[in-house]
Amino acid sequence: MGRSKKNRRNISGVLLLDKPLGMSSNQALQKTRFLLNAAKAGHTGSLDPLATGLLPLCFGEATKVSSYLLDSDKFYTTVAHLGARSTTGDAEGELIDIRPVPELNEARIREVLSTFMGEIDQVPPMYSALKHDGKRLYELARQGVEVERKARRVQIFQLELLGWDQELLHLQVGCSKGTYIRSLVEDIGEALGCGAHVVELRRTGVKPYVQPEMWSIEQLEKLAESGPEALDQCLIPVDSALVHIPAVHLDEEGADKIAHGQPVAVEKRPAGSLYRLYRGEKAFIGLGIPLDDDQVTPKRLIFNG
Repeated sequence: MGRSKKNRRNISGVLLLDKPLGMSSNQALQKTRFLLNAAKAGHTGSLDPLATGLLPLCFGEATKVSSYLLDSDKFYTTVAHLGARSTTGDAEGELIDIRPVPELNEARIREVLSTFMGEIDQVPPMYSALKHDGKRLYELARQGVEVERKARRVQIFQLELLGWDQELLHLQVGCSKGTYIRSLVEDIGEALGCGAHVVELRRTGVKPYVQPEMWSIEQLEKLAESGPEALDQCLIPVDSALVHIPAVHLDEEGADKIAHGQPVAVEKRPAGSLYRLYRGEKAFIGLGIPLDDDQVTPKRLIFNG
């Protein structure tokens, strides 16, 4: 990818990529960044190579708000294969602990699924990017080393049975950040008495983008044949990632003060600990936080120039 860094474009916005099967999140980011010839880019939390689906990519000024997408709720569809665990928790690993699948019925499956609703403690898988003594867990796992992992509190607010036969469960999951679907599937398999691993995983939403229109790599490559500028139509505004945050609209004087790092008084300030700030009705200029005296001060400014 031999383009000069000095010739890359300073573009800003969010692109909702439909990550393909077998590609890492970073590979998908770098491929898309190359197609757009973008100077600055980042993604909002990794998807496993086995997983497909929504990977929001942030370009330019949008990288300043990527953490809000990283921390947001996620939505998935997954297929769990009953009767065996795997070394990685998914179809990429070696099958272990093969067991017969007991006679199940829909009522029993739904009963088990209901026990995973709400806040649960989940042990992260060894094949994950979490660190132990400075090393990624997956690096240790590839060396045959297993270390104790502390359970983490996550929330499952949606867990629906979409379909079922004797060995495959088709599930829809809505969960908080930090949830591992592989661990969830393994735990469901244990509760059913036979073990399980993930054979398909697709991310369908990252709040506030729930079942959005996505762009595939193939679509982007086709558009890029007309030049990287043709891909700008795929970018959505930076503030689209922040619609859950209350908005404050400023006049020219107030917006100028904020742009220079100064607090500004806001009449009838909305409740909240964080605000989207606008110059007038539509020009997003950044994020602000409240002060004790009905003023708002800038937290992170967005430059649209």
